[in-house]
Amino acid sequence: MAASTAFWNNMAERYAASPIANQAAYERKIEATRALFRPDMKIFEFGCGTGSTALRHAPYVGHIRAVDFSENMIAIARAKAEKAGITNVDFAQGDIASLPVERERYDMVMGHSILHLLADPQAAINKSFAMLKPGGYLVTSTACMGWSPLAVLMPIAPLGRALGKLPQLSFFSGNGLEKMQRKAGFQIVHRWHPGGVAAVFFIARKPQALA
Repeated sequence: MAASTAFWNNMAERYAASPIANQAAYERKIEATRALFRPDMKIFEFGCGTGSTALRHAPYVGHIRAVDFSENMIAIARAKAEKAGITNVDFAQGDIASLPVERERYDMVMGHSILHLLADPQAAINKSFAMLKPGGYLVTSTACMGWSPLAVLMPIAPLGRALGKLPQLSFFSGNGLEKMQRKAGFQIVHRWHPGGVAAVFFIARKPQALA
């Protein structure tokens, strides 16, 4: 975690200033997520970065808890929330791998542009399942590099990370990510890929409790 924290701390200002690569795709994901909202919903987001997505969703839900392992990213997110006058999002430094499981606490868990940056994405998906109430949703957007030209990074990723030039990277396909979610117990509600090297968007649901 320390290496990833240092990498993203150094990247925070540049990341915050970078435009969204595909604004139309991003808006489609925002709309698909928002269609699931209720005013009383409690949401948890891991890998929240500088908070852009959490702040877009905040007016439509009850509360969002958002964490990122970069304290510099969190500082930017808090400043953005204060400037916008948004008070129902709590930003904190944290790593889903080390956070305690709050069983069946949340109506939705979000993880955007993060699962491919974790050493154990399956563990994060499993923990998300445990944190969700029955019927709750896991919403993710993930660079599935195992099936893209970015797979050429696989052999050099460990060296790049050791030199501080690359973050932690995990390589899997879109089908592989779907299998991880199903293995955790999720039902896949929606899967969308804009094409090319773009991220794969999933909405997965935790089954309702049996009567």
